[in-house]
Amino acid sequence: MTASPPLNGHPRPTMPVLGDWRPAPPETVEEQSNPQPEPAETSELVAQAQAEAIRAQAWADAEAKRIAAEAAAKAELVKAEEEARKLRLANDRAERKAREEQEASEARIAESRKRKADADRARQDADRQDAKQRQTDAEQAKAVEKSSKRWRNVALAFYALCAGVALPVQMNAFYDPKAKYLLVAPVFIEVIALVALVGAAAAVTAGRPHWHYRLVAWIGALTAATINIVHGLAEYDAATAFGTALASIAGPGMWDLHEHGRIRKRDGMPSRRERRAEKKSAKAEAKRKAAEEKRQAAEKAAAGEAAEAERERLAGERQREFEDVWKEAVRIAAAVGSTPDDDAVWAQAYRNKKGCEPGESIESITARRAAEKRVEAALTGTPVNTLSKTTNAQRAIQVKAPRKTSSYKPVPPRRRRNDTPKFHAAARALAADAKRESNARQKDPS
Repeated sequence: MTASPPLNGHPRPTMPVLGDWRPAPPETVEEQSNPQPEPAETSELVAQAQAEAIRAQAWADAEAKRIAAEAAAKAELVKAEEEARKLRLANDRAERKAREEQEASEARIAESRKRKADADRARQDADRQDAKQRQTDAEQAKAVEKSSKRWRNVALAFYALCAGVALPVQMNAFYDPKAKYLLVAPVFIEVIALVALVGAAAAVTAGRPHWHYRLVAWIGALTAATINIVHGLAEYDAATAFGTALASIAGPGMWDLHEHGRIRKRDGMPSRRERRAEKKSAKAEAKRKAAEEKRQAAEKAAAGEAAEAERERLAGERQREFEDVWKEAVRIAAAVGSTPDDDAVWAQAYRNKKGCEPGESIESITARRAAEKRVEAALTGTPVNTLSKTTNAQRAIQVKAPRKTSSYKPVPPRRRRNDTPKFHAAARALAADAKRESNARQKDPS
């Protein structure tokens, strides 16, 4: 590249160029117009130098590219190894988590199977116990039924035997050769008792009243026994008379015992052992209730004594700490027919003397308001002496404010008469009444 031609007789300034290129030294116009040929050796050396420089530059560029490629390859290798490590850790965590979940699932399945097996085993045990209990109940019912049938048959057989023993004497009593039909009378008496007892059994089975059937049966049995005794003593000996009379009563009586057991079973009547156990339990419960009532009475008495002692202690403290209030309470209690330590009487006396509720005083109210001001000052950052002296002061618009120097510039206009509406007549009357009551209380505090 050649230098730029001069401008107005002066050489142009050299332009800055980036890279390894450097501007040629400025040449005069004459030298440029008359170039001198360079020697051939110098041109060959320059060409060799330039070629060497090109080769060095190419080698340097290739070396730089190789180094950069190796660095990039190493970086990629490191990155790939890091990603492979992270992926391996992630796979390990996933595999461990999957294994833990699988183990937990297997544990839950095993637990569920165990619970199901336990439930099935318990159900099977319960079914076996139920079946065994049903079998036992069935066997018990069969045994009871068999025993009942045997007892019924034995009672009937005994009734028949007793009738066979008692009938001959009764038939002898009714025997008359001229009226042989009277022999049916003793059989009729025995049949009356038998029919009445069968009717009683039917009534018991049906759940109907049965007492009148049993009454008829016993009337028939006693009638037959009376006939046996009278005729047996008259015609035979005492053993025959009383034996046949006993047979007349024993047969219906034994059958009535059988029906009596059925009646108790139907009505759910407790046995003698159950009645004794129930009576014993009732006595124990009554004893326990008596002991509990006694304990409660003792506790109530102790609580009453403690309350009375506490009331006396409180009354003594009130009388000692608030002598003037106690005198006022005594006066009010005498007026209303109560005691000075009554809560209502004490509260009224305290308000009359202190002007506030029990537990309050002028000192406590003052201290509380001062504390409230300090809290407000701490919250707002305002000094305590600049806060309002009354936290809830309210002033009607008609009431003039106290005279003080105004901080407004310019000074606001002065107020004039009747520039605001007056109080209502009712309000003025109420204010006057309140003022009179306040003056009266100040003159007579009692």
